[in-house]
Amino acid sequence: MSGAGRSDGVGAGQEPAIGLNTLVRLQRRRPAPEPGHRLSLPDGMTAPLGFDAVAVPDRLGPLVVPRLPRVGCVYTDGSHWWWIVPSDSDYALPWPAPAHYSAGALVTGTARLIHRPEGTVPYTPPIPLYLALCRVTGTAPDWSRAVPA
Repeated sequence: MSGAGRSDGVGAGQEPAIGLNTLVRLQRRRPAPEPGHRLSLPDGMTAPLGFDAVAVPDRLGPLVVPRLPRVGCVYTDGSHWWWIVPSDSDYALPWPAPAHYSAGALVTGTARLIHRPEGTVPYTPPIPLYLALCRVTGTAPDWSRAVPA
């Protein structure tokens, strides 16, 4: 039988389209991600730019601190240090592995505050943090890499 005259909308040599109902059923079958909770800022702190977090393995945290001009709020969950940065600090900036960027500062475990800065602003400046992480991980900053022709 040729594709002409078929009522399912599939022509010769074409795959059938997936309908919206199928997509909804597939979405419902996906396992739910682990629920996260947002890191909470200490009393009296404000985040006028919103906030996200950058996680690094706890072995790197002490290596990063002396390289920063300002250290904002830092949390630990026992395996990572979480640095508070302004929202969207990942825009066009691929953080070096093994760092992990968390939009909304969502963490899956329990994290406790280990450093609170003076004043009311919780941020670690993202560019110095990025450069410090590049240094301790031996990664060239993204903007200094050669562009392939």
